[in-house]
Amino acid sequence: MEEGNQTVVTEFILLGLTEHVALRGPIFGVFLVMYLMNLLANGIMISAIGRNPQLHTPMYFFLFNLSFVDICLTSVTVPKMLSNLLSHKKTISFPECLTQFFLFGFFVGSECVLLSIMAYDRYIAICFPLHYITIMNRKVCLMMAALSWIINIVDALIHTLLIAQLSFCNSNKIHHFFCDLTPLLKLSCTDTSINELVIFTEGSLIVVLPFLIILGSYVRILTTILKIQSTTGRRKAFSTCSAHLLVVMLLYGTLLFMDFRPSSSYSLEKDKLVSVVYNVVSPMLNPFIYSLRNRDVKTAIKRMLQRKIYSCKG
Repeated sequence: MEEGNQTVVTEFILLGLTEHVALRGPIFGVFLVMYLMNLLANGIMISAIGRNPQLHTPMYFFLFNLSFVDICLTSVTVPKMLSNLLSHKKTISFPECLTQFFLFGFFVGSECVLLSIMAYDRYIAICFPLHYITIMNRKVCLMMAALSWIINIVDALIHTLLIAQLSFCNSNKIHHFFCDLTPLLKLSCTDTSINELVIFTEGSLIVVLPFLIILGSYVRILTTILKIQSTTGRRKAFSTCSAHLLVVMLLYGTLLFMDFRPSSSYSLEKDKLVSVVYNVVSPMLNPFIYSLRNRDVKTAIKRMLQRKIYSCKG
């Protein structure tokens, strides 16, 4: 469709991680394995928590939600990327691109908010152990989870509607493996100042505010732990938080780099690699981090797998 001398873009071409044909096969193999490991590990985590009544506590309820979000987050982008690696046609229609953009933003935001809720849960458990059951009751946990979903639906919808209002003309090549915000803004031939303003304001709400909640929670947790006289007690308290802290550092280290940096430092290749971390690597590693550092989870997974083996033999 022509508009003056400009061709209005109705579909995009996802250039992916590399344009070198020889590298596409190895990259496909690596990401296929990582995606399947993500599905398997997070699926096992969900099944173990769901089937074990001993794990029906607030901490594991939110971990259950985190594993579900990790599966969805990776499934939004990786299958399309794998398909494009095997296909000569790497196009994605404008509606499909907007849908991918919306779902990706929603699940990334949900992960950020969930991690802040999990930090608050650990804060209550360690700093107010006698009131933990009362404060973190079932109704409160469900409300927190629902609020996380609602907030991120609204946030992702705002960004998606603003992207939908932009005009994309002449170039339709996205130098990325999915429809991410920065590459789309780079392609726009209209003013993106409103989008950039919303990124910093909404980003503060969805990314920075949860990070500050996590930071504040762990300052109080650390203060409380240092007051514990027993070495065993301090070690146990630290062990319940170490896995969560590692997941937080892995996710927020990449997100803060991507979203809050000068536009002059933008690099296509660097951004692709950083995106792989929070899009593929982090969701795959999260269940391993939590299971390796948590005796209850390891026991539940071991029992579940043993029952599967016995049932198959029977």
